[in-house]
Amino acid sequence: MRFLTAGESHGKALSLIVDGYPSGVSLSEDFITLELHRRQLGYGRGTRMKIEEDRIEILSGVRRGITTGSPIAALIYNRDWENWKDIMAIWAKGQQEEKVRTGGEGEEKAGAGGEEQRKFQSAGYREAKVSRPRPGHADLAGALKFDLDDIRDVLERSSARETAARVAAGALARLLLLELDIKIFSHVISIGEVELGREIEPQELDQKMIDRSPVRCMDERISRLMMQEIDRAREDGDSVGGIFEVIATGLVAGLGSYVQWDERLDGRIARAVMSIPAVKGVEIGLGFRGSSLRGSAYHDEIFYCQEKGIYRSTNRAGGMEGGMTNGQPLVVRAAMKPISTLAKPLRSVDLVTKEEVRAFQERADVCAVPSAAVVGEAVVALEIANAVQRKFGGDSLAQLKESYSRYKDQIERRLT
Repeated sequence: MRFLTAGESHGKALSLIVDGYPSGVSLSEDFITLELHRRQLGYGRGTRMKIEEDRIEILSGVRRGITTGSPIAALIYNRDWENWKDIMAIWAKGQQEEKVRTGGEGEEKAGAGGEEQRKFQSAGYREAKVSRPRPGHADLAGALKFDLDDIRDVLERSSARETAARVAAGALARLLLLELDIKIFSHVISIGEVELGREIEPQELDQKMIDRSPVRCMDERISRLMMQEIDRAREDGDSVGGIFEVIATGLVAGLGSYVQWDERLDGRIARAVMSIPAVKGVEIGLGFRGSSLRGSAYHDEIFYCQEKGIYRSTNRAGGMEGGMTNGQPLVVRAAMKPISTLAKPLRSVDLVTKEEVRAFQERADVCAVPSAAVVGEAVVALEIANAVQRKFGGDSLAQLKESYSRYKDQIERRLT
């Protein structure tokens, strides 16, 4: 199964094509919509989330709610497009003004930066052409890579808005995995300097309870402290990052492979999670934390008893050994840096004038760790679904489940 996304943050829509999805899977529009809604939640999100109401429109590959095996094509419309359709017009209709008014009463024209520019934006205007790169964003490297004189062509596609399409693709993967009793959860374990401070066991996970927390944290007291951390960053005109954890349960041993480097499932998952905008570190199991331990304190010993069969009492490996699942819950953690668009912009250089300016400023989140965790669920689901299909094959759900059931029986016989 593979997927491609297209679309810009303020374009008309995000588009998605999922190829290789098996036939016979019953889809739920409500489930996909809920996943998209969960991505929009979280304390510290910007005003954009008050505008959008993400829903998927499936164009092909599904008939009467059941997948057909053909490529699934879908759209997620951007409601904010109405405020940007002049700036983001596909076709040129005469000379576009460099600055386009989309609301407000201000009349002054913006300069390259400084107080005048901030007044211009606060009056409701949007910059059609951007030349002041933001430190930490794709702005400068992207403009150089594609030889662009307008950073907007970079920031529109590199925006985390694209992850809405990935969450939709992940929802399709999750519906397939649920047919095999594989479930995926996520929660936030730190924001800024505030940490949960304890390990969460898979049996504790309650997705509805996690989603009720504004920061998607399992502890109410820590949730409040995390919100205060976000409030302090907002008051300072700053942003704040954190760490989230994704846990998958119900996995059989043997997904992935040690035979070739690109078949290792831990490598595929690490790449997928690292591809989420602003994620700068990924670990499985103890990860970085285990590097200071001795082997005797790190590795998960193997035991046997008649009641349980072969089992382990710890899961420091995070469910992954030799590039393969080992039958325990998969535990993935990701470190997300602070958002690079700040209310008090950092110093930068105008690419046209070469003058020192303050970086371009557009509305943004103060903290997006809770929503990034939902994106993490989606990309992990996609990689697990791919690993399942590579191992068990099947163009239809019935074929896949038959092969999967035989393998599970074989594993259980070996372990007991």
